[in-house]
Order: sequence, then structure tokens, then C-alpha cells
Amino acid sequence: MATRSYDMIVIGAGPGGYVAAIRGAQLGLKVVIVEKENLGGICLNWGCIPTKAMLRSSEVFHLMHRAKEFGLSATGISYDLDAVVKRSRAVAGQLSGGIGHLMKKNKIDVVMGTARLAGKGRVNVTTDKGTEDLAAKAIVLATGARARELPGLEADGDLVWTYRHALVPPRMPKDLLVIGSGAIGIEFASFYNTLGARTTVVEVMDRILPVEDAEISAFARKQFTKQGMTILEKATVKKLDRARGKVTAHIEAGGKTETREFDTVISAVGIVGNVEGLGLEEAGVKVDRTHVVTDEYCRTGVDGLYAIGDLAGAPWLAHKASHEGVMVAELIAGGHPHPIKPGSIAGCTFCHPQIASVGLTEEKAKAAGHEIRVGRFPFIGNGKAIALGEPEGLVKTIFDAKTGELLGAHLVGAEVTELIQGYVVGRTLETTEAELMETVFPHPTLSEMMHESVLDAYGRALHF
Repeated sequence: MATRSYDMIVIGAGPGGYVAAIRGAQLGLKVVIVEKENLGGICLNWGCIPTKAMLRSSEVFHLMHRAKEFGLSATGISYDLDAVVKRSRAVAGQLSGGIGHLMKKNKIDVVMGTARLAGKGRVNVTTDKGTEDLAAKAIVLATGARARELPGLEADGDLVWTYRHALVPPRMPKDLLVIGSGAIGIEFASFYNTLGARTTVVEVMDRILPVEDAEISAFARKQFTKQGMTILEKATVKKLDRARGKVTAHIEAGGKTETREFDTVISAVGIVGNVEGLGLEEAGVKVDRTHVVTDEYCRTGVDGLYAIGDLAGAPWLAHKASHEGVMVAELIAGGHPHPIKPGSIAGCTFCHPQIASVGLTEEKAKAAGHEIRVGRFPFIGNGKAIALGEPEGLVKTIFDAKTGELLGAHLVGAEVTELIQGYVVGRTLETTEAELMETVFPHPTLSEMMHESVLDAYGRALHF
């Protein structure tokens, strides 16, 4: 079969790859994208989107139980797990189909198959019809990542699940163990706990949500405990004994090991990059702990070869992958884009309460040598939060005391995943406290707390 030539080959059609392809096409490049499973990748099909659909169901279920508080009445409240999952899959399917439409609209060729680098500027694709050879001056690797599996804690889809199994559960867990308290672990713990599973979360670090500001982690922990979760920190699951319908977990904490029984375990202990089978070694690409090593422009050091998204390392976020895709496409088309600044990328966790943050934590700001000013504002002081029946939450802002630079913002509470973008824009525009103080925030909104938190850092809070 003849080799098909392009300006740009993208391997992987997740939020990094498909966005890179679209931006490349917009800039006049002839683009082909190779995908071995689903357009939209993990994010649209098995990650961000379907989990949010499921979490929305559990949020509505939780609110139904609170009907009386709002002067409403709801009786016989129940749920149908299969219907919840069906809705989640339909949402994912709708969006995945939308990516196919975007590829056609932008005249991007799509090849479904498994790709392997085959020398400079060449890619070999194995499809269900045979093999195809593709050539281009630029190749973008966007193969993503998958769940890390620890020895002895491997998923089997029955008793021990990864995020994939948890999205299409064979049953509703009664006693659930979640190993790992990053975003994935906490979101599933929140979902199943709200639907009534007795939920235990085990975290090896000294606190849950270890990448978040310590104060936010502590606030979230208190809320999760109030909701009935058992949280074990500085604890390790040493092994799992599997029997029919039950798992005995050996959990080590404080130098002692105890056993606890569960019917379901979700393993959420991080991710590993999909680096196998791509021919990276032969191409001379450097891989460090399953992630491709790149510079700030996502260049691998091999001429014409780029790596973006989860494959290229932390932060493992879809929006980071998309922005890298745009940046790389612009580079390939001869532009001069700015490199992505990891410190201006927000992290969002959609548990209940939600958590969102950008920039430095208080601890990291001090460690970096900043003299800091910290402002806080609680949800209980905000009219909209009380009207919503969501008075539990906190907005925390961190400034450089000398320059007024906004170093970081850390939020926990209702809708904070939407609020955080205000601070992200502020960081991108290199704002100081002065501009934020002079900004007029609409009333009554949750966003007013962002203003108050800034004011508080300078001893000027008005409502608390």
C-alpha cells in the first residue's frame, strides 16, 4: 500500500490529540489522526465526562433527601443504578460522536488502528483491514495514560475495580474500599457514599487530596467524615485476600496491620503513561517513569516529534492536554506560541463539596521564599451560599506580601470548579490584589466570596 503523506500526524484522539488536529487544520495543515479505541479518548469516554454525569445523579439524589429544608416534599426516594449508568454512557456517547463530526468539519482524516513510529517522519498503523503507512514532517504523540496497577491489588472487574469498572458497575457496593484519595479516588468515593455504600478511603500520604492546600484538605476531610466516610491517612493496603463475594484488606497504619472486610475495592493509585508499543526507544525518545520527557514546548528532542497531555507527565488534566495540543499545532505551522505555565492551570475535583485550586499552596509559597499574605472567606458569610443551602465552604487566597502578586487560590464548597476560573484569568493577566479589589463582583453570587477573600488578605473584609 502506498504511503499517505501529511503535514502532521497525531497519534491518539483524546482531548490533547483531537484538539491538536483541529488547530492544525485551522492553520492550513493537512492532518491525520490515529485512534485505537474511541474518539475523545479516556476523558470523554471513560473519565472526566461520564464521571461528572454520574456525580450529577448522586448530587440530585442527595438534594432530594433535603427536600424538606427547601419547603418541598419528596417521598419514596430511590435510585436505579443501571439507569444512572445508562445516562452517563449516553452523555459520553453523544460527545464522542461530536468529535467525529468535528474531524469531518475540519477535513481531518481519521484512521482507526494502533500506531507505531517507523523511522523519521513515518508511522505504521495496524488496522482491522491490514496496515497503513503514513508520513509527515511532524508527529504528535498523544496516547494518554491508564490506571496504575500495584502488585497484589490488580483489578479483576468483579471484586477489585479500576475507574473503568466503577463507571459501569456490575452491582452497587455495600462495603467499599477506595485506595488512593486523589481526584479519581475521591470522586468515586463521593458518588458511591452518597448512594449509600459504606465507604472507606485509604491514603498513603499524611492527608487526603495530598496535592491540595493542607487547610482545604482538612476542611474536605471533615465534610467527608460528616457524610459517613471512614478516612484512613498514612495508611497502606498491603494485600487483598479475595474470596467469593468478599475481599479482606490488610491495612497497615502506625506500625500495625489490621484486616477489614469489603465487598468491593476501587484502586485509584495514580496513572502510567501509554508508552509501550510505540517504538519510542528505537526513535531515541527519552522516557522517565512511563512518561515521555519533553521541553516546555512539548518537544521530545527528536526532530519533528512532540508529546502532549498525560503521556508527557503532570499535571494530568484534560485542559492542560488541549492547550498543549494548540501550542504544538501552532509551532508546527510556524507560529510562536507561549509555553504553557503549569502554575496557571487549575485543578478541579467534583466530589461533594467540590474542590478547586490554582497556583501555589501556602506551604509551597513559603518554601519558595515568598513572604505571604493570606485571605480567607467562609461560605457561611455569603448570602447566595445560604440561600442555596450550601453554607459549608471556604475561599482562600495567597498573595506575595511585597508585590501583591496572586500566588495561589484554593476553594472548597458548592460550584467552586466554576469559580476558580476568575483567579486563573487573574494569574494569566498577572494581576495584583489592587485590580482584584477594584473589580465589582455581582450580588448575590458565590463569586463575591472571591472578592472578600482578597480583601481579607489585606485586613479589609466587609462581611466577616
